[in-house]
Amino acid sequence: MSDQPVLVVGGGPAGLEAARSVADLGEKVILVEKADVLGGNPILASYAALTPDMENAEEAMQRMIDALAGDDLVTIRTGSTVVGAEGSAPDLKVKIAGAAGEETLDVSTAIICTGFQHFDPGRETQMYGYYEYDDVITLVDAERMLKAGGFKRPSTGEDPKRVCFIQCVGSRDRQIGNQWCSKVCCGIACKEAIEIRDFLPDCKVFVFYIDMRMYGFWEDQIYWKAQEEKKVNFIRGIVTEITKRGDTVVVKGEDTTMGRPVEVPMDVVVLSVGMEPSEGTLEMAKIFDLPLESHGFIETVGGPLNTVCTAREGIFAAGAAVGPADLEDSISMAGAAAMKAVGYLRRLART
Repeated sequence: MSDQPVLVVGGGPAGLEAARSVADLGEKVILVEKADVLGGNPILASYAALTPDMENAEEAMQRMIDALAGDDLVTIRTGSTVVGAEGSAPDLKVKIAGAAGEETLDVSTAIICTGFQHFDPGRETQMYGYYEYDDVITLVDAERMLKAGGFKRPSTGEDPKRVCFIQCVGSRDRQIGNQWCSKVCCGIACKEAIEIRDFLPDCKVFVFYIDMRMYGFWEDQIYWKAQEEKKVNFIRGIVTEITKRGDTVVVKGEDTTMGRPVEVPMDVVVLSVGMEPSEGTLEMAKIFDLPLESHGFIETVGGPLNTVCTAREGIFAAGAAVGPADLEDSISMAGAAAMKAVGYLRRLART
């Protein structure tokens, strides 16, 4: 084993899996998380259930956290932030700041798992009225309501009768510079639509989409279930504006299948916001001198055959820090990054 631990930055799903995997391989690991709790976005953003299997998000994250508890090889620092790094792997000096001040850690390698942030739909324009109308919310807002055990109109607290989702808000948009598909938004919208229909069987739910991107098993697990079992209405079209009329919000746009304009009143509009590089990802890129790829995420250098190695030897990245990723991607990449990090140390030990 190496005398110096592996550093994992970020305590979300990828960071938790990376830390557990490093320890399982027999190396010491220090996990640094800036929040006071572990779990990342599923906890901090109050996710109700995971996509696609509908497992309770809090229970799933707690299971990952419990896997690290009591392991002598694992040190966890919550409420702490990496603020500086010097040297090169396998001799890195990393400065972290926390409630007790600053300290310098000697670590061998680093795995960056700093995740993503949700797109702010009011930043682009107010075509969606996110900051104007109480009943225009995001996937994240909807998730919080679902976790609380229901789904209500924010403006009145009443059960909505008509709800719609608008896809690709902040994704696949060259005008704002987000020229990527965020990969999970279609699936999450379907998951939430199913949950809304479970809570409110009499509520009509619509999804306005450019095209539904349901890759792998998600097509069968949640898309067809939403459409066929839960009777969610999918409308291929482009939404151009959301306005207010009386006590409803009005969705205006074009039904691209039928080639005609649409104007429909809704009680609640849910904006399917995409992923962007998190502030933590950008900060760690600067601190560890890691290049960013053209979309602003941490650049990896191995192409599709190696998704976790960065331009700096001995520094790895996993999950949404390197681009849009679902939970399955994040967990798989975290395991790969842990294996690469430990492999790197053991190759050095043999020389």
